[in-house]
Amino acid sequence: MTTKKDLISLIVPSYNEEKTISIFYEATNKITTKMKTVDFEFLFIDDGSCDDTLKIIKDLAKKDKRVRYISFSRNFGKESAMYAGLENSKGDYVAIMD
Repeated sequence: MTTKKDLISLIVPSYNEEKTISIFYEATNKITTKMKTVDFEFLFIDDGSCDDTLKIIKDLAKKDKRVRYISFSRNFGKESAMYAGLENSKGDYVAIMD
């Protein structure tokens, strides 16, 4: 009998973070892959970035099925991004990376 693992959602509000998204993902991924008793989802919220943040997030989502994203049409602010993440997370537990 296989028991269902708890899911931890990592909500990542992102605004013009093209230089840090990949670094954050790689560092966090090193830790999450070692945690065998739980599953993870990465939920990036692009808050209307003007740089390549969304492109990088989309590339991560193509490579890793745990990565999901929401893209705002313009900048609505960190609180709106956090709220969208909370409304759309699937996790049993949720952490907001701020």
